[in-house]
Amino acid sequence: MNAGHKWLLAGAVVVLFNLVLLIVFGDDGLVEMHRLRAHEQTLTIKTNKLAKENLRLYRTIDRLHHDSIFIESVARNELGMVGTQDVILLPSGNSGLRK
Repeated sequence: MNAGHKWLLAGAVVVLFNLVLLIVFGDDGLVEMHRLRAHEQTLTIKTNKLAKENLRLYRTIDRLHHDSIFIESVARNELGMVGTQDVILLPSGNSGLRK
């Protein structure tokens, strides 16, 4: 192998090495692809959580429109309302209640 062939081989090795670096670390290289795939997985997880929350809210809204027992439950538990036939017991004595 003469000197010309050695220089040609060395040049080819340098070019191939630079191409490998470009493929791995370039703008659209393997590192960027790995980062984008991880971001895609994160977005997929968030999308699935939001879809489940959306379905839960849809079911709650549907029950609020059509289920009178659920509406009463919400009124009692979240709004502190009482029914017409409920008995309310007040503490005896002077507990600061005004007449």
